[in-house]
Amino acid sequence: MGFSTDAVHAGQDPDPRTGAVTPPLYQTSTYQQEALGKPRLGFEYARTQNPTRAALETNLATLEGGKHALAFASGLAAIGTLLQLLQAGDHVVCTDNVYGGTYRLADRVWRRFGLEFSFVDTSIPEQVERAMHERTRLLFVESPTNPILTLSDLAALSRLAHNRGVSLVVDNTFMTPFFQRPLQLGADIVVHSTTKYLNGHSDMVGGVVVVNDSALAERLRFLQNAAGAVPGPFDCWLVSRGVKTLALRMMQHDRNARELARVLAGHPKVRKIYYPGLATHPQHELACRQATGFGGIISLDLGGRENARVFMEGLRVFLLAESLGGVESLVCHPASMTHASVPAADRERLGISDGLVRLSVGIEDVEDLVRDVEQALERVPTTTARR
Repeated sequence: MGFSTDAVHAGQDPDPRTGAVTPPLYQTSTYQQEALGKPRLGFEYARTQNPTRAALETNLATLEGGKHALAFASGLAAIGTLLQLLQAGDHVVCTDNVYGGTYRLADRVWRRFGLEFSFVDTSIPEQVERAMHERTRLLFVESPTNPILTLSDLAALSRLAHNRGVSLVVDNTFMTPFFQRPLQLGADIVVHSTTKYLNGHSDMVGGVVVVNDSALAERLRFLQNAAGAVPGPFDCWLVSRGVKTLALRMMQHDRNARELARVLAGHPKVRKIYYPGLATHPQHELACRQATGFGGIISLDLGGRENARVFMEGLRVFLLAESLGGVESLVCHPASMTHASVPAADRERLGISDGLVRLSVGIEDVEDLVRDVEQALERVPTTTARR
């Protein structure tokens, strides 16, 4: 089946009892058993199994081209469960420009339990290879990165990791399976914050892990149940509802972002723009090769915190808020919001300056988005030298 057909139908069979086109929301914590030791269809307790969650997991596995998906209460819960596969002394190589929450989880939580992390520029395979050693177990890659939108060559990193017996994990939140399929490029594990584009309506928090290896899926399913960081059925139902329009939404996010990036790329008050869809982006060719679109995230360096503040407070359609990937356009200040947990010196080295703002371009009329950004830029007091 095609992507849009799978988005609407995979795992979403009509209710066999009533014929309801939308599968029921199973808002229950437990299930009556037929007899002692005979649960109905294997359902015993909702932390372990829930039909609404199972329908979502089937849907997302299909869209990512995987055999198994496991839903979690948040994207960080999904990543935390992946790290529970490891043991003290194991080593993880991770993208240095990773989401601030991922960095915080690794650096301030899992290091205390004996895991070792090396944060490197995964867009340079030689740096990745130098960072690996005999205890390396995972290569965790975010591509494009948040918020600088640096890409990593997933096929090349897959070959490198597998030659060393290392599993490749890809955070595919920004691209979604509509634009990028990491499993097809050689990744072993794909992770998403379903809060973002998969749900797409800014009304729930969740995460998912997708794999092909059945033995790995069983290990993850054990941890999903044992640690219990599972989503409630209503959150699963919301994602299932959102995914049905994923293709339509991603096309509009992408279309709007391309036009807005074109306008911003020539604006004198934009010191630097980060968007792989621009031909001037240093990894534009890679973006075209391993994905079928560029997504809806644009980052701008406006030259200083005061310029960024004036710009953000001047916006009327874009809303100042955390998160991304919803139908509405959002703007955030990574240095003080999403990446505040990253040390200031590391932020500056990575390009997450006090003048950087991140735009999550929504699905509104692009003319309104362009006018909103242009009028907000008019308020910025200084023209900064482009670099």
